[in-house]
Amino acid sequence: MRSIPVDTQGAMALMAVLPEVKVKDRKTGEIAMDADTQAPMMTLSVTFILNGEANILQLSVPQPGVPEGLTLGMPVALTGLVARPWENNFNGQARHGIAFRAVAVTSLAG
Repeated sequence: MRSIPVDTQGAMALMAVLPEVKVKDRKTGEIAMDADTQAPMMTLSVTFILNGEANILQLSVPQPGVPEGLTLGMPVALTGLVARPWENNFNGQARHGIAFRAVAVTSLAG
């Protein structure tokens, strides 16, 4: 899968939804694991502000890259942020979008 690096320089990111374990299969409760490290994956959302425009990004981050103590509204840094276009076809319905993934989230709170 191709990954497109996202330049975060000059952007501000604020915690919008606190981290929770990413579920791969809702029917079985199987947890998503990082393909490289086999660490559990987490999901979280940030408000990403750049050039006066704000967007909510839902991110996947390996659990070791998510520190304890994150709070809503907290400014954070996103290390290794990439965008991954995806597409699937289910029952003749084409779906597509962009998934965001970071290596780590770091608190910028004093």
